Amino acid sequence: MSGAMIFIKEEFLITDRQVEVLAGMLNWCALVGSPIAGRISDFIGRRYTIVMASVIFLLGSVLMGYGPNYAVLLTGRCIAGVGVGFALTIAPVYTTEISSATHRGFLASLPELCIAIGVVLGYLSNFFLAKLSLTLGWRLMLGIAAIPSLVLALGILQMPESPRWLVLQGRLSDAKNVLLHVSNTSEEAEVRFRNILSAAGIDEDCKDDVVEVPRVDSRGHGVWKELLLRPTPAVRWILLACIGIHFFEHATGIEAVILYGPRIFKKAGVRSKSKLLLATIGVGVTKTLCVLIATCILDKVGRRKLLMISTSGMIVALTGLGFCLTMVEHAQEQILWALVASLVATYSYVAFFNIGLAPVTWVYSSEIFPLKLRAQGFSLGVAVNRGMNALISSTFLSLSEALTIGGSFFMFAGISVVALLFFYFLFPETKGKSLEEIEALFTRGGKKQQDNDMEIQAK
Repeated sequence: MSGAMIFIKEEFLITDRQVEVLAGMLNWCALVGSPIAGRISDFIGRRYTIVMASVIFLLGSVLMGYGPNYAVLLTGRCIAGVGVGFALTIAPVYTTEISSATHRGFLASLPELCIAIGVVLGYLSNFFLAKLSLTLGWRLMLGIAAIPSLVLALGILQMPESPRWLVLQGRLSDAKNVLLHVSNTSEEAEVRFRNILSAAGIDEDCKDDVVEVPRVDSRGHGVWKELLLRPTPAVRWILLACIGIHFFEHATGIEAVILYGPRIFKKAGVRSKSKLLLATIGVGVTKTLCVLIATCILDKVGRRKLLMISTSGMIVALTGLGFCLTMVEHAQEQILWALVASLVATYSYVAFFNIGLAPVTWVYSSEIFPLKLRAQGFSLGVAVNRGMNALISSTFLSLSEALTIGGSFFMFAGISVVALLFFYFLFPETKGKSLEEIEALFTRGGKKQQDNDMEIQAK
């Protein structure tokens, strides 16, 4: 969409406000889709919910590719947004639930890596399709997304269902068979199976193939009450951590750079359309490489340490970007050093964001909830994520007019400082813990024990 918006504005002669609405519509509709996806996935399973997301993506892509006018384009963007809400909710949950503790960080961050690859492919398609005619180029940029949507729908049907969801349905034999396929050894599969049974409130020594599970657990009934109306102290802390990290992921301004990159680079001094699109390709490549690095080191370095490094770097980069853009805005002529420094600061910000906050957000928030609260609890975090994404993408142009574009990034730097403090005081390390062990970390006793363990390791 970042590249397509340049040509959509030219063809339909729409205002900046309409551009903001078009950009933000995807995430406003994703805000609706995410809590629905959590509920549906508890009812029909993780796999078939991903199939539903793919079909919704497909419909939205076809409508946007057709796009005879602004209204139809906006409708297609909204439908695709519902698919985004479905996919962002259920893909990390599914990945987390089939992964072992030793590789969960790596595997659960793969959706973020693949999103980064998708961003690069989007930027590349923008660059090459921009050479086509005005009426055809941007429509192909948006309509081509129907192809991977179809591939996803067919591919996910070849994958196993989540063993944790199967246990909640009482299908113990099916769950055990899945665990035997996704575990390194039969002993590991047995340990994971017994842990899941315990978390689901089923006797660990149960030998039945199928058991009756209370309706409240198997279909997700009553989950909202446990999350919002009568949460335990541990669940309240988990919910705060989940919502907080999703809030800060986008409140720190990444969507402004990803979606409005061409405008930022134009403000910094890059003029031609081809160079603007090339500069945004650099953003996508930086994002992908850093997510790839994070994916490989997440299980070794740990979630908490990467968050600290990532957020600290973002503060420095955002402050530098705000300063450079302010200098450019007040200069009477083009300042070459400010242009170069703006590009360096932008790429540094994208790098630090994607080395920690981007992948950790999805890994951490999908692994901390208790089993029966996971899908719907995680969906609340995704709803906040999409809400903040929509807010930034649909108000950044207005915000940059009110505060200046440099002032906007100073604001994002200030929010990043708050995020750093939030993560430091509220986020225990979850590296190497099974999903069934993690809940204990969010009790005061569990956090104190972890601090003692870390101190012993340091000594």
